[in-house]
Amino acid sequence: MKFILATHNPGKLREMSDILSHLGVEVVSPADMGITVEVEETGTTFAENAMLKAKAICAASGLPAIADDSGLCVDALNGGPGVYSARYGGEGLDDRGRYMLLLNSLRGQTTRAAHFACAIACAFPDGKTLTAEGRCDGAIAFAPLGEGGFGYDPVFLVPEKGKTFGQLTAEEKSAISHRGRALRDFSAKLETYLKK
Repeated sequence: MKFILATHNPGKLREMSDILSHLGVEVVSPADMGITVEVEETGTTFAENAMLKAKAICAASGLPAIADDSGLCVDALNGGPGVYSARYGGEGLDDRGRYMLLLNSLRGQTTRAAHFACAIACAFPDGKTLTAEGRCDGAIAFAPLGEGGFGYDPVFLVPEKGKTFGQLTAEEKSAISHRGRALRDFSAKLETYLKK
């Protein structure tokens, strides 16, 4: 059974394939199927954006489509950058530029609480949908630590580990991360759905 994952990220594709392979699901990218749909993320929540992408890719391909949206929510920034995490600070910034801007925005802040959130949506050609969410609570470090991961990982501190996501191995991160939790929840829901 073929599912399209709405991403151009080979890491996400591999991760989803690993998690869903035991269900007999083959995960392919839109590029693999010759689909070039750009979906504007106009939702106000991660769940809305994930569903917009899943429905658009499903409509374009006629196959079940999976999409995710995730980001960093910082208490001192009223939940920001939130759904704008990937675009925080504007187009010209790379990952390092975005997390340095975040650190500057929090200069002098004693409240460093933050969480990563991930929403996964799956749209089927018959109109049915599945959703799953995951969350990982932590804090924003005072300086970047670690070379691993991507995005805000070097500044997202996991208190119980005493390390940032950037210092964890891929396996350690997956066990506690927002995406890891959302993927496990999604896999369980999909397994139930496919048995019906």
